[in-house]
Amino acid sequence: MRRRLLFLCHRIPYPPEKGEKIRAWHILDHLARRWEVELGCLVDDRADLDHLPALRARCAAVEWRAVPGRAGAALRALLRLRPGLPLTLGWFHDPGLAAWAEAGLAAGRYDAVFAYSSAMAPYAMGRAARRPGLRRLLDMVDVDSEKWRAYAAAARAPMRQVWAREARTLLAFERRAALAFDRTLLVSREEAARFAALAPDCAARLDWVDNGVDLARFDPSRPHPNPYRGGAPAIVFTGTMDYRPNVEAVCWFAAEVMPRLRARGGAAPEFHIVGARPAPAVRALARLPGVHVTGAVPDVRPYLAHAAVAVAPLRIARGIQNKVLEAMAMARPVVASPEAFEGVRAVAGRDLLVAEGAAQTAERVAEVLEGAHPALGRAGRAAVMASHDWAATLRRLDPLLEGAAEAAPVAA
Repeated sequence: MRRRLLFLCHRIPYPPEKGEKIRAWHILDHLARRWEVELGCLVDDRADLDHLPALRARCAAVEWRAVPGRAGAALRALLRLRPGLPLTLGWFHDPGLAAWAEAGLAAGRYDAVFAYSSAMAPYAMGRAARRPGLRRLLDMVDVDSEKWRAYAAAARAPMRQVWAREARTLLAFERRAALAFDRTLLVSREEAARFAALAPDCAARLDWVDNGVDLARFDPSRPHPNPYRGGAPAIVFTGTMDYRPNVEAVCWFAAEVMPRLRARGGAAPEFHIVGARPAPAVRALARLPGVHVTGAVPDVRPYLAHAAVAVAPLRIARGIQNKVLEAMAMARPVVASPEAFEGVRAVAGRDLLVAEGAAQTAERVAEVLEGAHPALGRAGRAAVMASHDWAATLRRLDPLLEGAAEAAPVAA
């Protein structure tokens, strides 16, 4: 009989069409090959319930709880706010799911626990979870407190104070959670080192599992219909378009980089923003010359396959950007900001181009459009095949969950 694992996730981990779900799904799918997995998750989009059969086919049990959308979750977080605690915990706390997890832990039903994201750590930090012999792993993924710190630095009052408080209180909780779990994972060596610098008392418990990409799915040899019309060179950005770092990235690129590119003469490129739930600021960009906003699309691969260049000009970025890995896997030239490049196992200038600021970004994109880097796409595909194949990256996970791996050295 296979051992039983409790897998806790703050979003239903299927379908894997956005960053947090991509990593969660591939980890869950990998672990379910060796463990009897019971999944406990939250659902904030009723459309995701259509995918429960896919999860039930992979798991021994699936327990889900519906939670309100963004406005309702924000109100719930405010109502549950306590001194010294971050809003994040109230946002993702569901009493029913907590009771279900606690009952299973108290009954000794599990041999191990895998909590995906710091927001789910409280579900496995009670007395029942501290049973001797129960192995507990926390995949923090990113140092979320650093994201809120970056938000605070760019905000005005009163939100500056709100985000600063969230950064401070969430970091304190992240430290407590890392000390409570047997091992805490992050998405890259760089992200683990950043957390070790912020929480040196946790350094001995930290490790990392790099993000990967589904190389069979993102295969440039597969045919895809061309979604672009008119024949202009296509610049593409992919991502969930109500996520603040993505919104800021495309607004900046459309306002600061596109005019420079269109002023160079020759065939004017067009900028295609591809992703679900575009925020009002993103939808407004469609009024600009040469900018297109698609909204949700059934498959992002055609937009990558036929793009002249993929861009990732994020200024706030945590961990490894799936949009970068997917574009590289599709053998597309990529121009990324230093923030979006961090954690990608590739060589800048050979496998992708890294650019900072509007002038440099425009210059690198123009070089690609003018044919100056003909080998970039092939080199990018080779880089992700070598370092970001899920089958390879997830091999680090098994000994960590078994308790058979020594702590990796994490330099602060």
